[in-house]
Amino acid sequence: MNINSIPVDLKNIINPEQPDFIVKCRRNYPRKKAFSLLFFSLFWNVFVSIFVIAFIVPLVSGQEVHFTTNDVPTTGSLDNWEPVLVPALIIGLFVAVGIGMFLWALVLLFQKGGFFAGTETRLIKYRNGKITVKDWEQFSGNIQVKNKQIYGDLEMELRTGKMKSRNKGSDKFVPDIVYLSGVKNVFDIEKKCRLRIRENDPTPKITLENNID
Repeated sequence: MNINSIPVDLKNIINPEQPDFIVKCRRNYPRKKAFSLLFFSLFWNVFVSIFVIAFIVPLVSGQEVHFTTNDVPTTGSLDNWEPVLVPALIIGLFVAVGIGMFLWALVLLFQKGGFFAGTETRLIKYRNGKITVKDWEQFSGNIQVKNKQIYGDLEMELRTGKMKSRNKGSDKFVPDIVYLSGVKNVFDIEKKCRLRIRENDPTPKITLENNID
């Protein structure tokens, strides 16, 4: 992509460096991330709908619902709403979470991507007027590439991240990831990124010298 065809703000932050590449992403996130959340939200909503049908629908229809609270049989209805208030609020919260996850999955699926520019020292992202800059030394060098016909995806891990607890075993470090989704010439971009990450690697290099007496 020609530097003269990019937004002025991006051009200004690139200067005075010369870009190795400038690409326009078709999507802000990879489709697999959106589909994973979409399928999970659908499963969540189907599961919660069981409680909605068994508990909320009869209440709205004016019927009584029977359940157990602390091993004590309880009956609730619209006329006797106090026993059903807390369960109804909990179910409503689960419904809201499910709807929120579903809507966010749709946002991830259809959200348009931004511009990425790689220079000798930095990777710059520009999207909807917001600029994010990452120095190449912030990347670990772990890169996943997926190519399909004309467009491909890049997932580049950062050295930063967070610890995620697991039921079995010790906590697991989950790195932050920069996504370049739906870009042309993905293997060429990946090659240039690897080169700059290697050149700016802050890890001290260890050399072994064999002394022969």
